[in-house]
Amino acid sequence: MSRIIKSINGKVRKKTSARCRKRGITIPTFEQMSNPGLIPDNIKLKLKDVGLWDVNPLNLFRISWKNDMKTGLFGNVNYFEIPKSISGVKARIIGLVGKYFPTGAHKVGAAFGCLVPRLVSGEFDPDVHKAVWPSTGNYCRGGAFDCVLLGCTPIAILPREMSKERFDWLKEIGAEVIATPGCESNVKEIYDKCWELKKDPNNIIFNQFEEFGNPIFHYNVTGPAIEEVYKELNTENKLRMSGYVSATGSAGTIAAGDFLKKHHANCKVVASEALQCPTLFMNGFGGHRIEGIGDKHIPWVHNVRNTDCVTAIDDEDCMRILRLFNEDEGYKYLNSQGVNLKTLESLSLLGISGISNMLSAIKMAKYYEMNEDDVIFTIFTDSVGMYKSRLDELQAERGNYKEIDAAKDHSASVLHQNIDFFKELTYYERKAIHNLKYFTWVEQQGKTYTEITEQWNPEYWSDLFENEVGYFDKLIEEFNNI
Repeated sequence: MSRIIKSINGKVRKKTSARCRKRGITIPTFEQMSNPGLIPDNIKLKLKDVGLWDVNPLNLFRISWKNDMKTGLFGNVNYFEIPKSISGVKARIIGLVGKYFPTGAHKVGAAFGCLVPRLVSGEFDPDVHKAVWPSTGNYCRGGAFDCVLLGCTPIAILPREMSKERFDWLKEIGAEVIATPGCESNVKEIYDKCWELKKDPNNIIFNQFEEFGNPIFHYNVTGPAIEEVYKELNTENKLRMSGYVSATGSAGTIAAGDFLKKHHANCKVVASEALQCPTLFMNGFGGHRIEGIGDKHIPWVHNVRNTDCVTAIDDEDCMRILRLFNEDEGYKYLNSQGVNLKTLESLSLLGISGISNMLSAIKMAKYYEMNEDDVIFTIFTDSVGMYKSRLDELQAERGNYKEIDAAKDHSASVLHQNIDFFKELTYYERKAIHNLKYFTWVEQQGKTYTEITEQWNPEYWSDLFENEVGYFDKLIEEFNNI
């Protein structure tokens, strides 16, 4: 029996299936999201006339790393390699691109992993329940999008200091939006609002920090996508899968590292966070500007035992590079340093957290003295499209961006990244981080001492990540055919 799906409500399931059929909704399996070649031809034919962000249930099938923007169908995994002329390191740094998901961020997949199993089992009744999406960024956008496509009612919760683009889009799509006090790292305030909403049993909370559908998506979809890119590049069998870098955030994306470590024993998983709020690095706290990575606690769904290193990135470096990568004078300077036009046009694929991930990968490459045979993978979660207002704010605050600013920012914020604030974790340091879960999840959020103890066992995670997804797909296939 599933450890996530506690019951099957046949009556609700049958009613919801009929509701979806009436609306023309077919739900993809996790296997189809990982391998779009398995998607039926009749659905592919219809997708050609549907825009990537269109509110059309067919876009459920575009929850994939393999969307081809030229054909409207599917191709190879979308990725971008940071050239050495920018990174200054010999190791190859490659990021999977989140921009080409619906909503422009891969969190739409994590939200799918949380909502759909409950929907197809009958635990979530769209005629009665509302789906609540607590988030520090893109997750609530993904959840709202999934809800609208599936005919469910979304409520989005996020800190009021998040970017204007997020709030505008959520209102446009028709989500109820609740802005909580504070900035990126004010997660507890979000949890407090969830407790308030839980008083109404019709509000179902899909908390990405505790919902295992989040990391299950990344283990089974993002992990294999990275492996596919690695095999594509490693034609001469000379490259090493040396590292995977992920901002901790809700600890969903970092679960792709669990998949990679299973297939590449020497691959090191690096958890990245903001220096202004170094929770894993030194049990720290504070506010920061790297939107989308969450802080001040250890997510329930984080398999800390599989995290080899932690690193902390100064948010000021991220804001400077945001300008370097997106201002005309930044382009001119980088071009003078040998960066070609195609690469320059691709730099906008990195949003603020993507820039942070890139810097963490640079630190990793320097710490381990990596060379041309080492490959570090990371995730460029979203693009600059989510942060145009931040660029406007920087312009107003600091004035016009000049070529001398670009030279300084590339030198100081990229090339001079060092191995400071990079920690290789011992067994007991990992266990100490894991133990921090107790104070949030057992004392505050109702989890049990027994389960937090079980979480230290590797079998706990392998069972969740590998066995649940087959059950989910079985339920989805049955649901589509009721």
